[in-house]
Amino acid sequence: MLVQEVAGKYAQALFLATKDRNLIDTAYEQFNDLKAFLAEDKSLLNFLGAPQVLNEHKQTLVRDVFSSRLEQLFVEFLIVLLEKKRVAYLTQIVDEFIELIENEKGIERVQVTTAQTLEESQRNQLIQKLAAKTGLKIVMEEKVDPAMIGGMIVVIEDQIIDGSVQHGLNMVAEQLGKVRVN
Repeated sequence: MLVQEVAGKYAQALFLATKDRNLIDTAYEQFNDLKAFLAEDKSLLNFLGAPQVLNEHKQTLVRDVFSSRLEQLFVEFLIVLLEKKRVAYLTQIVDEFIELIENEKGIERVQVTTAQTLEESQRNQLIQKLAAKTGLKIVMEEKVDPAMIGGMIVVIEDQIIDGSVQHGLNMVAEQLGKVRVN
């Protein structure tokens, strides 16, 4: 719970500062890149969280690495996280921050699980249908699960739409179990 509270407060503060400076679009792009970078390589987080490294060295590294890649506001935000010893929460803060921006921009993340990779036409058709249903811009995160027989499972907002073949078979089995045979 503490992690979510800390991440939420810092993300909210950064979001308000970003909005005041009209940097929402820039922040969205730069923080999605930062999220991908942090997910790909943990060495930066390990270095920034290392207690044996002096804070001045960490700040120098952050400025050297990010000054040419991020808006100055975002670089200084990272420095604040170092000073307040909150860099361990960076991944969660970035996630919360991106979510706040997506809410502001009317973007909805949707997780889609299928047995096979969707073709481009199928992907576009699904995005259009979901956008029409929600009235939001859809960003689709795809997962392929070869264990699925077929169909798809869509997780959107707080709904799960299970259109998998396995779910359909389970429903048929359930209905057949209710049939009384004399």
